[in-house]
Amino acid sequence: MTQDRVNENRKTPGTGRVLVTSGTGKTGRRVVERLTARGVPVRAGSRHGEVPFDWADEAGWEAALRGADAAYIAYYPDLAAPGAPEAMTAFGRIARGCGVSRLVLLSGRGEPQAVIAEEALRAAAGDGELTVVRSAFFAQNFSEGALLDGVLGGELVFPAGSTAEPFVDAGDLADVVVAALCGPGAGEVHELTGPRLLTFEEAASEITRAAGREVRYAAVSGPEYAVMLERYGVPEAEAGFLAGLFAMLLDGHNATLTEGVKQVLGRDPESFTAFAAEAARSGAWDA
Repeated sequence: MTQDRVNENRKTPGTGRVLVTSGTGKTGRRVVERLTARGVPVRAGSRHGEVPFDWADEAGWEAALRGADAAYIAYYPDLAAPGAPEAMTAFGRIARGCGVSRLVLLSGRGEPQAVIAEEALRAAAGDGELTVVRSAFFAQNFSEGALLDGVLGGELVFPAGSTAEPFVDAGDLADVVVAALCGPGAGEVHELTGPRLLTFEEAASEITRAAGREVRYAAVSGPEYAVMLERYGVPEAEAGFLAGLFAMLLDGHNATLTEGVKQVLGRDPESFTAFAAEAARSGAWDA
């Protein structure tokens, strides 16, 4: 990376105050930390935080957006979920009314339904700058997400078959989001992957080596996975949606690498091996 690029990426944004939706989540928390380190005024929106923000309660969105100049949008449960286009339309309309001029949206890589929600936000937000960040599966899903319990229990149960996935580090994604919020180049679409394709079995082997104890991968079908989620208390409709989403994402069409991280940040993305070593050092997988 050239020194000019480094300086450019360190600039405080002309956008001023930034609302981070889902500000305590996997990506939102990292975006908040990075913006705060730059001295950027941040509102970390969450259901029970100082800045109330709940995707299930549109009534509170205007108060969170009022006075902000930019926003990072991480929709829950997923941008491909039923109701997401309507939520993006409402959010875009409110953001436009509040004068929020720069939006950065987290989206899923290879999700046709997510693209519909992206376009709904773009249409509603009007003349504002919308950057879309389409991401592969996060490596951190194994250390602080839905797959952590499986790692701790020694068995990763997931409907991925033998399909390879280019797991991306959530820290890399947060760096790309901050660059889009703070620097030039707004209005683009970035597709992010890690530097290497791994099957879930290979990911389990990497975790085994880093954690110093065996973690094995157990492949199941989508319907079997939905039943398992229901046993853990996930509502039937949500369990069916998630199982169907994973089956679609892991049918092989996403088993390719991109240069998205390097194009934005001027450096290579973090490897899964480095992620696993750091997760082990941090104690994420201590039984």
